[in-house]
Amino acid sequence: MQPLATSVPVAVIGAGAMGSGIAQVAGQAGHQVFLLDQREGAAEAGRQSIANILQRRVDKGKMEQADLDALLDRIKPVNELKELAEAGLVIEAIVEDLDIKRSLLADLEALCGDNTILATNTSSISVTALSAEMQHPERLVGMHFFNPAPLMALVEVIKGLATSDDVAKCVYATAGQWGKKPVTATSTPGFIVNRVARPFYAESLRLLQEQTTDSATLDAIVREAGGFRMGPFELTDLIGHDVNYAVTTSVFNSYYQDTRFLPSLVQKELVEAGRLGRKNGQGFYSYTEGSQKPEPATVASASSEADTLIVEGNPGPLAPLVTRLSECGLNVIERDGPGRLQFGDAVLALTDGRMATERAAAEACNNLVLVDLAFDYTKASRLAIASAEQASAQAVSDASALLQKAGIAVSHIADRPGLVIMRTVATLANEAADAALHGVATVSDIDLAMKAGLNYPEGPLRWSDSLGFSLVHQVLTHLQQSYGEDRYRPALLLRKNRFAEKGFYS
Repeated sequence: MQPLATSVPVAVIGAGAMGSGIAQVAGQAGHQVFLLDQREGAAEAGRQSIANILQRRVDKGKMEQADLDALLDRIKPVNELKELAEAGLVIEAIVEDLDIKRSLLADLEALCGDNTILATNTSSISVTALSAEMQHPERLVGMHFFNPAPLMALVEVIKGLATSDDVAKCVYATAGQWGKKPVTATSTPGFIVNRVARPFYAESLRLLQEQTTDSATLDAIVREAGGFRMGPFELTDLIGHDVNYAVTTSVFNSYYQDTRFLPSLVQKELVEAGRLGRKNGQGFYSYTEGSQKPEPATVASASSEADTLIVEGNPGPLAPLVTRLSECGLNVIERDGPGRLQFGDAVLALTDGRMATERAAAEACNNLVLVDLAFDYTKASRLAIASAEQASAQAVSDASALLQKAGIAVSHIADRPGLVIMRTVATLANEAADAALHGVATVSDIDLAMKAGLNYPEGPLRWSDSLGFSLVHQVLTHLQQSYGEDRYRPALLLRKNRFAEKGFYS
């Protein structure tokens, strides 16, 4: 299916940050754009906002003045709905209210030609529900941009139950022509991103509630070990806790209170206290003038007399860390064993989803120190560790000293199942696998959505494959055993792959 020709006008209804951003994207692709908002003067203000933002690029020599002038000529603020009649694609980006959107869609059906595609930028309302009262529901499609629309690459193309394949394919191709990375999804709660991303926030919120460590340390671990652009607490402060909590609650209720999406009491309390994040100066952190973000908890320089690293068996995902440590002047000895490292009194192993205390008892290894997952052990600047209650102080010191030799900051957190990055990646992969199983989107589109929409360092299903077909399943099984909750039940597709000894891409 071909994309819309640039000679076809596009209309955008709603001139807020999202609507004006979509208008900018369509205008930069060469379309004439009609920009409408019911608030008096809002459409003109939206166009001016585009001008102000891009003028700064012109002033810095990153854009030609002639190109900006031409773009602004293509964006036309209008005052009445009837002025959108000639548009070939109408994108509504108005308030998230089912009845208001349905009323607008009814007016558009009466106004626009039969071949006009109607698109909704909704982030949470079912496209199927929106189209239920339309005369021609096949012409409605979701076109979910991410804020800021000119900068964020992802567009979720959402098919409602009645959406025409040709309409969805045309919008998909058009988004690609506009320089975006489109993915196709079915109209299920949260679509791809807002569903699959829930564990990114939920697991750190739970760890905070369990007093594992503080928010600044969890954020630092997620960034510096996990490779994520922002930690969950600074990100929710940026999004706004009212917004993030509302999305979580909506997904939770839409899935009939499935515990996988259980909202956090910690975040609920912030919302009730009016601590919404950056928008009003206080969330997990203070944003008032002169305030400083807390420093993450970091182990001070640890002492160890050890100079020999013993590698017992295949270290699995820790192999890159072993390589990094071996380049620090240590004497390295390799021998058969269960895939653990010994340094001084410490026995180090990658977390498998159990608490260190539980695993130490099961494996008769008192001085066990568990190491968290990292996206790239060769570049990670921080790692989380958790020690068994049985471990000696010297074992913990030896483990910390070993990692510090490689220039890695160490955060010694309370002993909780799965530590931080491992349980986050495992639960993200689990939700992604469940979405793939239910046909929400393909495996590759799910991974692309999480990378392009949220800047994840890797798609969760690709990341799961890189850890081996069984590790994520093992971690989830241990988490479920530790908590006794359905929240961590392994998705059926992930479980099948584990026993088939295959990955999502093999």
